Amino acid sequence: MTAAPPVAVGSIFTECNHLGGTPTDLECFARQELTRGPQIFENPSGAVAGMLEVLRERRYGVAPLLVASACPGGPVTADCYRVLKSELLDRLTAAVPVGGVLLALHGSAAVEGLGDLEGDLLQSVRARVGPGVPVVATLDLHAHVTESMVRSADALVAWETYPHRDALTTGRRGARLLLDTVEGKIRPAMALAKVPVLVSGVHGHTEGPGPFADVMRFAKSLEGEGGVVSTSAFLVHPYLDLPDMGGGGLVVTDGDPDTAVALATEIARRYWERRFDLDPPIHSPAEAIARGLAVDGGPVLLVETADCCGGGAAGDSVHALRALLDAKVGVPTLVPVVDPEAAARCHRAGVGQEVTLTLGFRLDPRWGQPLTVTGRVARLSGGTFRYTGGIWSGQDGDMGPSAVLSVGGVHVLVTTHATYDWADEQFQSVGLHARDAKFVVVKNPMNYRLAYAGVSRAAFVLDTPGPTPAVMRKVAYRNLARPYYPADRDIPGLVPRVHTNSPR
Repeated sequence: MTAAPPVAVGSIFTECNHLGGTPTDLECFARQELTRGPQIFENPSGAVAGMLEVLRERRYGVAPLLVASACPGGPVTADCYRVLKSELLDRLTAAVPVGGVLLALHGSAAVEGLGDLEGDLLQSVRARVGPGVPVVATLDLHAHVTESMVRSADALVAWETYPHRDALTTGRRGARLLLDTVEGKIRPAMALAKVPVLVSGVHGHTEGPGPFADVMRFAKSLEGEGGVVSTSAFLVHPYLDLPDMGGGGLVVTDGDPDTAVALATEIARRYWERRFDLDPPIHSPAEAIARGLAVDGGPVLLVETADCCGGGAAGDSVHALRALLDAKVGVPTLVPVVDPEAAARCHRAGVGQEVTLTLGFRLDPRWGQPLTVTGRVARLSGGTFRYTGGIWSGQDGDMGPSAVLSVGGVHVLVTTHATYDWADEQFQSVGLHARDAKFVVVKNPMNYRLAYAGVSRAAFVLDTPGPTPAVMRKVAYRNLARPYYPADRDIPGLVPRVHTNSPR
């Protein structure tokens, strides 16, 4: 009996920001994850690990392509994308004929001068393998799903949880769907329906009570009924600036495009109805500090969402730090700041030395002024830490040369590179612990709920300038045309925009 052709597996994974941050180049991928060919088998993580598990269980061969992932940032440079794309496609061409293609993507990556990375990549993969070879991609639930992505794939399968706990299991789901297609058990028909809602992830959690949790639970309740193979709900990454952005639903059925369209449209309609609930209350830093001081005990979290490295910001804001110092809080406080020059100054000075330096807004100065501080270098670090969960669970993160600068009771973790915040691994790696602090500045709109669950006494979302704000009312998009929420609170006669992959 002739062996089945192998399944090609690859990934180019990052999330991009058009409002700020620094460009994402090849070094950013090399610092986080960049493996080629058979190297992808050595220490797989996330969706790729789930894909490889299922392929091994079902005894399919694998044609390994390229796995590249990076901390979110500004758009991917054209040169970087050219290198990664050509390497992936060259390996795919060499592997043809393949039985199918599995890609672990984000869905909100962008390339300088191009925009939609995933749409371009899927279109190129389709051109290489032809219309008869199944192509399935996994996506983050913050994906900006485009018509090109839908038309180029047989199925798109998104993560179901935020904070993101299910990259591995989503990889398994995507692989099973692909293999069921290869084996003729299903004939995927896919529809995407979305509405122009742009909100941050602060109220985007998928567990417990909440507006997006309700939408997600409804979407997942449809699976397994009436030929529905897979459902996804999307809370689009709002820090892109591209046409046709929005969130909603995607449904894959077994050969029933009409049902896919109807159900995806209903998911999008429910999402639109919850738009007002998705925006959080926000506070000035001074107000949040005053309210936090009135809270008995700590830690009190100051959520500086507008400087979220996990959303593509540079991580170099000192707005919260400035407010804390102005308030002369005099209580143990933890603050992260990305500032390579300040980190280098601390390393040159050495542990125990007093230094005066300017801090912050060195990488992305559009959002504020640097702050001059005098403090003592309390600790130095090479910056390596181990992720304890999430997208890169078990892998090392790299903050680069880092330092703890103590300014009175405020302990500033000064790092060279931006890193994704899953929990509080960065603080712990340099001996800083939230349980010992009154205030902790956190720069992720969602994962702080997980990192400080059962520990924090209160949390206040800050209203500060930055490229990843908690509410989008002040953002002036250039490429996204109105109407959209929140620029338009209501859109009379709104009908969700629908894209399908049939016929291809």
